[in-house]
Amino acid sequence: QVQLVESGGGLVQAGGSLRLSCAASGSISSINYMGWYRQAPGKQGELVADIYSTGSTKYADSVKGRFIISRDNARNTVYLQMNSLNPEDTAVYYCNVRFVDTSSYKYLTVWGQGTLVTVSS
Repeated sequence: QVQLVESGGGLVQAGGSLRLSCAASGSISSINYMGWYRQAPGKQGELVADIYSTGSTKYADSVKGRFIISRDNARNTVYLQMNSLNPEDTAVYYCNVRFVDTSSYKYLTVWGQGTLVTVSS
């Protein structure tokens, strides 16, 4: 009953910026974790950045200093501001959320549909 809707992907030139968003809706009591993952053709999926309910964040070494993860608790939305993009950032980006379900009060995990980011040289 919980869904994630991702948006913000697209085509951008090297050096440009994009802002991804992921909005969660449904029977959510509270959100424990939000994260962004990406997967490029021929490569393993990798964690890009994540943020916890405490506000603590973590970034992959390859994006430190360029990407910023943030959240809007009132809207159950997580953002990924991507600056100084380069072709190596080209991938499908997936949002991941761990939350407490209102009916069962169990921790559940849901993934977004993915949004494609293409960076041209």
